[in-house]
Amino acid sequence: MSLFLGTVAKAQESIRYTGNTLVNVDYHHGQLRPAMGVHSIQIMRANREHPELGDNMGWTYNHAPMLAYWNKRFYVEYLSDEKGESIPPGQTLLLSSQDGYNWGMPVLLFPPYKVPDGTMKEGHPGVAKDLMAVMHQRMGFYVSKSNRLLALGYYGICLDAKDDPNDGNGIGRVVREILPDGKFGPIYFIRYNKKWNKDNTSFPFYINNKDKGFVTACDELLATPLMMQQWNEEADRDDPLIPIHKEYKAFCYYHLPDGRVVGLWKNALTSMSKDEGRTWGTVARAPGFVNSNAKIWGQRTADRRYVTVYNPSEYRWPLALSVSQDGIDYTNLLLVNGEITPMRYGGNYKSYGPQYVRGIEEGNGTPSDSNLWITYSMNKEDIWVSVIPVPVVDKAPAHVNDVFPEMKPATALKDWNIYSPRWAPVSIGVVPIDAHLSNGTPATNGEPQLVLEDKDPFDYAKAERLFPASSKLAVSFIVKAEQNDHGCLHVELQDGMGTPGLRLVFDADSVFKAKAGARFKNFMKYVPDSVYNVRLTINTKNRIYTINVNGKDVLTSLMFAPVDKLERIVFRTGEPRHFPDADTPADQDYDLKQAGEQEFRTAKFYIRSLKTAEL
Repeated sequence: MSLFLGTVAKAQESIRYTGNTLVNVDYHHGQLRPAMGVHSIQIMRANREHPELGDNMGWTYNHAPMLAYWNKRFYVEYLSDEKGESIPPGQTLLLSSQDGYNWGMPVLLFPPYKVPDGTMKEGHPGVAKDLMAVMHQRMGFYVSKSNRLLALGYYGICLDAKDDPNDGNGIGRVVREILPDGKFGPIYFIRYNKKWNKDNTSFPFYINNKDKGFVTACDELLATPLMMQQWNEEADRDDPLIPIHKEYKAFCYYHLPDGRVVGLWKNALTSMSKDEGRTWGTVARAPGFVNSNAKIWGQRTADRRYVTVYNPSEYRWPLALSVSQDGIDYTNLLLVNGEITPMRYGGNYKSYGPQYVRGIEEGNGTPSDSNLWITYSMNKEDIWVSVIPVPVVDKAPAHVNDVFPEMKPATALKDWNIYSPRWAPVSIGVVPIDAHLSNGTPATNGEPQLVLEDKDPFDYAKAERLFPASSKLAVSFIVKAEQNDHGCLHVELQDGMGTPGLRLVFDADSVFKAKAGARFKNFMKYVPDSVYNVRLTINTKNRIYTINVNGKDVLTSLMFAPVDKLERIVFRTGEPRHFPDADTPADQDYDLKQAGEQEFRTAKFYIRSLKTAEL
């Protein structure tokens, strides 16, 4: 299949990107403005050395997650291989959560499957011997008209590390029901590939289920063209249930108000259907969209606008979104997740970055908050979700006046962007009762505050707050460190594109310091469990800023980098990251040392309040 397809189809209407914002891949965040209030939460962190802290199995290739919301609960299905892509054995696991923030351990949904010895593929010299299947599916869930939740997977065959599990020569697709109590029904095959049937496979065919409601739900699924199109890659190349047989990958769709269906595939391929996916117009690249061989997601949001979420580059970073008023014309490009944690475990075809995004498909539930929820993998290793507030905005309407003890904990972070790994969580927590204060700062014992924790040697916690663009600015925050001999807290003031002009650091050497070019200025010592009221006055025009701590000026200096205006503040428990970059080799074939270990001690930082004002 050509990836270019004659650029665009001019004879028919097509979705398009008409904005002028493009990504700079020299930065993990692409120099994009963030969508305000995005919360990114790591829900599974791979761990080979300590499986009980990861997936209970120690497998380190985890990818292609899919999301549903059913029975007031979130479900994420993802596929997993022991070490690398398409290298058996493979399996599919399931995570669930009531609130989207707190997730249980993964449970096995579709187990490893034995390929019969002697199995061959036409045109491939390999012969299966003691071989397990590899899972590969583009569709994870289906909620039937009778409100039954079906989970789906596909058992493919890879005879070597470069073989494809989605070449139409696998075994078949499997289904099982997720029950209201969280338990699973039996596994059945719902569609076989050629050469496979009930007599040479290990699970029964779905029509043999005595539960007629289950059979009806499966029949309903099989009769829905928009569902079947998602099965295209793995299905027989002449499967009559598939509307388009060409090798377009990772189909998703949404409906327009006039009933037309917009289809999206990898490489920003798109088309429209007027008959619920039975037939399609010309498939072509969406004009203006930049997207390589990674998934793109599109859906209608609760405010009756539309969003596409994807990697807008030839790499798998950053993860961004674009908004459309009508589902056709996409006009902006905003950051969702601009982080790339180090890849701890090398493996076959593992790619850097937040990738393979999926949201909640039409019919698969609407979360009670009416926000946009998505899931994706990081480095094909860890599984994440992000919740994006609807409507999507990228500018703060007013300056910040966040005093956390005076705010409701459930909504205190609604305007904050957080990046929250499992071992470096961001949350509203309570300050320990032994905290002591200085210079008359209000008591904080037992108060709810913003808490950043970190025991992850390879990642960090990050909390970010937008404010109106300002060239003359006052910023004040009250902060406490639980320790001063390990961990660190970086406080950065950045412009709209994420360029930091000023960086303060509570460092592990007990010094509160400021970045000054290539060096740092050490301006005071700090001690554990003392509260510091920090006030900054900043003028970006002459680059001069002053730091006042607990009522005393401690440093006047120059910003370490020039910016026109400042628009956000970032609290982060680690150094900024620059690896990988655009010239980093695509494949990593090594593991990092002590990849599964935690830091010996947890670092904690408490932020009581943040206020900004234009001077």
